[in-house]
Amino acid sequence: METITPNPQDNKCKVKQYPPMNTHGVDTEELEKAVCTILRAIGEDPEREGLKGTPERVIRMWKEIYRGYDAENAPAITTFDNEEGMSEMVFDSGDFYSMCEHHMMPFFGQYYFAYMPSPEGRILGISKIARVVGFCAARLQLQERLASDILDMLENALEGKVAGLAIVLKGQHMCKTMRGVKNKGNMCVSLFRGAFKEQSSLREEFYHLVAMN
Repeated sequence: METITPNPQDNKCKVKQYPPMNTHGVDTEELEKAVCTILRAIGEDPEREGLKGTPERVIRMWKEIYRGYDAENAPAITTFDNEEGMSEMVFDSGDFYSMCEHHMMPFFGQYYFAYMPSPEGRILGISKIARVVGFCAARLQLQERLASDILDMLENALEGKVAGLAIVLKGQHMCKTMRGVKNKGNMCVSLFRGAFKEQSSLREEFYHLVAMN
């Protein structure tokens, strides 16, 4: 669609039309104008050829990377009857991507999760763990809070009937790597509940699996 050159005096710019998104009560046109303002503030021209579609792309990107604010995007967490009364440790690992709430810059890395089912409870669909991690990471976060949010969501899915939960997040923070001290922004967070918190032998077994992955 046609893009109209903004009037410098009113600091407005025309925006393209695209499918609606959940902007939590904020008009999408206002959001794109805000991006135009930011581009001007850093010394750019929103109307130059390479930036004409940037406000629209930024809004669509926000819809994806901040999907964790919309409860409708929460994954359905499949659980199954623990028919055999299993209580052995179940381990899963993968990647996560999030945004730091202090500078709105990315932090990302690997997660390592384990739980011990309760013989009287249920067991998780293993693929749902990664979906929960992705959903909880898709908002402005602290790495410490992210670990807690993930365990809370999975524990709730198991209706609290779980013998133990453990998670380690190894992250790299761009707000430390790209700015400020400009040094490696590595950070590691661990959180244990139930049997993992009470028994050092279980933590050691868990850390051994983390080291192997």
